[in-house]
Amino acid sequence: MLSGWLVAQLVKLTLFAIREHKFDYGFMLRLGGMPSSHSCAGAACTTAIGLICGWYTVEFAIAAGMLFLIMVDAQGVRRAAGQQAKLLNQMAAEFYRDRRIQPKRLLEFLGHTPKQVFAGALLGVAIAFALWYAFPEWARHWRLPH
Repeated sequence: MLSGWLVAQLVKLTLFAIREHKFDYGFMLRLGGMPSSHSCAGAACTTAIGLICGWYTVEFAIAAGMLFLIMVDAQGVRRAAGQQAKLLNQMAAEFYRDRRIQPKRLLEFLGHTPKQVFAGALLGVAIAFALWYAFPEWARHWRLPH
């Protein structure tokens, strides 16, 4: 799970650096962007559970359900909150335009597009399989007895 989050954040940082022509380490901790690190970490964890426990187990079913909630939240609820924050920031800028007091801006980029969520999930699955096959001794150690 940690490897999924870290790889997604590194990909996000690299894409940002290429697009903006600058390197910003703070981008590693920001929300939103391509790919979704939440979806990537969740998919990596879910895939690892499927590999370790089996695809037709209660453990995998619970993990898959949680992954679904993570992905829906990333592109639905958090994206809507980001759009509302953008609108509120515009309204506040107009209202406080000629005043001394300027309110603190709300964080606008909270959620993900469906494409970002899907890319994160695919990356997470790929990471889990890559680690599973790259370190077979480690993978065997985590297998549960049947």
